Amino acid sequence: MQDIRNRNDILLIMNTFYGKLLVDERISYLFTDVAQVKLKEHFPVLIDFWHSMLFGSGTYNRNAMQPHIDLAAKSKLTKEHFNTWIGYLNESIDELHEGKMAHAMKARAQNIASLMEHKVGAV
Repeated sequence: MQDIRNRNDILLIMNTFYGKLLVDERISYLFTDVAQVKLKEHFPVLIDFWHSMLFGSGTYNRNAMQPHIDLAAKSKLTKEHFNTWIGYLNESIDELHEGKMAHAMKARAQNIASLMEHKVGAV
């Protein structure tokens, strides 16, 4: 297996990841019903975010926290939600990639999840 090298690798991870999230009733409703995420519009933003996080590209210049704070105001986010999210992301990365960037993506995702949990008061 190769390491994460580019935007296409990140896109494949996101496709795999969302394929898992959107069939899990414990969390899918947050994306489909509450946030009403339009994946065609959301994926380029996600790719920009992770490309910036991993490669320092500067392609993402939004506030990543605010949409999640807004979501938590509409529907309570729990530790189980965050554990499910990080579990599927780690699983998706591990299925597709290994190496320094794969490890970095998992570590950054864990840090982001912990910060978001704290900010939204997940219990």
